[in-house]
Amino acid sequence: MSGMRETFEHLVGSLNALTEPGEIFTCLLEGEDSDFVRLNRNRVRQAGHVRQLELSIDLVEGERHVEGSLNVSGDAEWDREALAEMVGLLRAQRAHVEPDPHLLLATEVRNSEDVRPDGLPDSAEALDEIARAAEGLDLVGIWSAGPLYRAFANSAGQRNWYESANFNFDWSCHLEGDKAVKANYAGFRWEPAALAEKMATVRHELEVMGRPPKSIEPGHYRVYLAPSALAEILSIVSWGGFGLKAHRTRQTSLLKMAVEGRRLNPAVTLVEDHAGGLAPPFTASGFLKPPRVTLIEGGAYRETLVSPRSGKEYGVPVNADGEFPQSLDMAAGEIPRQAVLERLGTGLYLNNLWYCNYSDRNECRITGMTRFAAFWVEDGDIRAPLNPMRFDESLYRMLGEHLIGLTAEREFLFDTGTYHQRSTGSLHLPGALIEDFAFTL
Repeated sequence: MSGMRETFEHLVGSLNALTEPGEIFTCLLEGEDSDFVRLNRNRVRQAGHVRQLELSIDLVEGERHVEGSLNVSGDAEWDREALAEMVGLLRAQRAHVEPDPHLLLATEVRNSEDVRPDGLPDSAEALDEIARAAEGLDLVGIWSAGPLYRAFANSAGQRNWYESANFNFDWSCHLEGDKAVKANYAGFRWEPAALAEKMATVRHELEVMGRPPKSIEPGHYRVYLAPSALAEILSIVSWGGFGLKAHRTRQTSLLKMAVEGRRLNPAVTLVEDHAGGLAPPFTASGFLKPPRVTLIEGGAYRETLVSPRSGKEYGVPVNADGEFPQSLDMAAGEIPRQAVLERLGTGLYLNNLWYCNYSDRNECRITGMTRFAAFWVEDGDIRAPLNPMRFDESLYRMLGEHLIGLTAEREFLFDTGTYHQRSTGSLHLPGALIEDFAFTL
């Protein structure tokens, strides 16, 4: 969107003019300039482009504040009128709210600018490459790409600008019935060779999916969790696992790590990588995030994520916008990806997990189902697709005493959510080789 930064400055200027004595404001601009393309049977079925800007405002007087948001157009006169109406509504509502004891806003003016290089192809060119790579496959997927914008300003004159261009191609290839292989390719720089490699893997796995499926008895097996499967496990753990509030109220699923000193395997290091993910490096209330927050290091719990509200409640420095990881990064291991099947030997190769949830939160035990490309491996060779199985395993076993190792290569996995706007969540993960993994039915 041309002139987006100028539009933001006009909006901030209008807010400054509308503010009355004794009032302050903070505002956050969220914008995107995105291509969206849906594919079915490896053909484009729906294509569109979305340009949108949303401004969220927090109008503050003392400890009383009211928040609101509106879509803006970039037309200075129209936006001024819309802002004036919004500010009037917020001011009227504020008169009826109680003081907020946990309100915490940045008071030190710290300006920043983070504009990441644009390594994206033209979407039409990328889709042509996808169609060629998937020729003959029944491919269903969605392509989303383009720059994302975030900007913060407040009454004190602070300005923070963030701009990142990225792409996310999420797809599955179907054989028949419920037999399908799911894949994803996302990043900041488009590389046709990486797409070709992923599509070649999909073709091989589809060939295996055509073989008679194998059923196995409940029990304990050696497994390989591909990055997309490991992402499901870590996403569940992220529900209250890493937040300061959850730790102080003893509701975290990692309570045994935080209180009893329980450890994972020394190979496990998890970091909230503010500098390397998709989310902006500042909060909606004006705090700059540290480049990295080390959550688990060498298997031991280190830091929690601290939102502004928890920071105010517990007197702890703010290091995140919320207390759920947005840019989770797991350190690589030493197993080459090409050696995974050999190291697995005989066991299960799991590309995806599904319907995951806690079965025992205090033990950080998680249950879920295998789905899509799940394979039986014998002597380092993929032999047959697996019929769906339910697992029930503790994180302390999976990534603790039963972790054999992590892969040296990692994958970027971007949240595919586009409801309201494109998500800025991401994970950067290796695969995990695990022994004695429990399947219940």
